[in-house]
Amino acid sequence: MTRTLNQPLGGNQMPRFGGPATMMRLPTQVGTEGLDACFVGIPMDIGASNRAGTRYGPRQIRAESCLIRPYNMATRAAPFDSLMVADIGDVAIDTFNLPKCMDIITDAYRGIIANGCKPLTLGGDHTLTYPILRAMAEKYGPVGLIHVDAHADINENMFGEKIAHGTPFRRAVEDSLLDTKRCIQIGLRATGYAADDFDWPRQQGFRVVQAEECWHKSLTPLMEEVRKQMGDGPVYLSYDIDSLDPAFAPGTGTPEIGGLTTIQGLEIIRGAYGLNLVGGDLVEVSPPYDPSGNTALTGANLLFEMLCVLPGVKRRA
Repeated sequence: MTRTLNQPLGGNQMPRFGGPATMMRLPTQVGTEGLDACFVGIPMDIGASNRAGTRYGPRQIRAESCLIRPYNMATRAAPFDSLMVADIGDVAIDTFNLPKCMDIITDAYRGIIANGCKPLTLGGDHTLTYPILRAMAEKYGPVGLIHVDAHADINENMFGEKIAHGTPFRRAVEDSLLDTKRCIQIGLRATGYAADDFDWPRQQGFRVVQAEECWHKSLTPLMEEVRKQMGDGPVYLSYDIDSLDPAFAPGTGTPEIGGLTTIQGLEIIRGAYGLNLVGGDLVEVSPPYDPSGNTALTGANLLFEMLCVLPGVKRRA
């Protein structure tokens, strides 16, 4: 029996400035029954340490995503001809209690991934990756990680707190959520408090590729190495928009100069094609610092690129 797959609302059916404000103007549904992949928002910023505003990220990413068409002209990926995809809305977090949010998010993702649906998450601050990884590890075991960011996010604590947007990957290692020999961090840079900021993940087995190693070059060869490193096991992709240089993505809470270009960002995600991706997120878009909307638009495009490299997406000859 042939399934009728969901399609984004096209610009010739409804002007792009009209229609529903869903991710790529996709249909919505409650839950993930029958879905191969979904977009889901986590509108939170109570884990942020500097500039707030990422709670508005999912809504703005959805609004800017109306400009994206369904076929990838570069990779020839046709995700909406391959997978059943919908926007399942936002996780209803507790706006005032960050530890409680962790349990809310983990419980929500247990349900989202129970039937094998691959979630692509619109953030929200980077704290959210930790509770998502808890749910992923329950289902798949320790996962490999492709983490694209200006910061390692492996702090022991922030202001005395164990849970914040600078601690998710320290907590994930402590909880054995990650297969540390299959973890890579790309784009780390700027200032820190000590060498341990980047050396601690190396000591756990991560490969750390600082931004300076990426300057003036294509990252396609790097991703060939990453695919070998990740092998056939489950992989999670976490993309912090501040990995990009603020010239490309100023609308974020902790911008750092000397970052990746949008072209390198595309090379990283496209280079994940063929991996056993079980989900991904795009975090730290902060609309109050994004007056043009370009940061949110960039985030929306990167999420579409993630969809295009999920298992099962066919590429036209």
